[in-house]
Amino acid sequence: MNFDNLKNKLSSCADCPLCDTRTNIVIGEGVLPTNLLLIGEAPGKNEDEQGRPFIGRSGKLLDEMLAEVGLSRDVNVYITNICKCRPPDNRDPKPSERRACLKHLEKQIDIIQPKIIVCVGRIAAQVLIDKAFSVTKQHGEFIVKGEYIYTATFHPASVLRNKHQRPLVMQDFEKIKNALDLY
Repeated sequence: MNFDNLKNKLSSCADCPLCDTRTNIVIGEGVLPTNLLLIGEAPGKNEDEQGRPFIGRSGKLLDEMLAEVGLSRDVNVYITNICKCRPPDNRDPKPSERRACLKHLEKQIDIIQPKIIVCVGRIAAQVLIDKAFSVTKQHGEFIVKGEYIYTATFHPASVLRNKHQRPLVMQDFEKIKNALDLY
């Protein structure tokens, strides 16, 4: 399956109840192919309205932090979410919703073939790395799973609420950029 086929399939996805409340499906955005894939949990209100990931206040902060280390969704990053549709009231996606979308995410990963996958936030890390993963304690650690290197960092929405996390995220992104430079 290629990326256009996946996009066409996802545009009419009805694998879980989130399809009933979405405005737009949010497949992802960025450069293909790329060595760096960022994965969040699910789209928010702005993302649902525009069909693009990480574009609200959190997305603006994410773009700023990536730019500080020479990374950008316009140049060398692809950004997506586990769930492609917004959960109502920005609640966390339910396990059944995550499971329904996970097969689509796995196809995205197979198509993109990144060197490093960054889980943005607790939910993404617990779904993709380990259910006991603690972003607070393990952010910035590299974990090899299969053919990919995973890591996680704080969600930019968390950084907006907890300013002391920004230097930690910047350390994580610096480490990620340095690891990418080795490829």
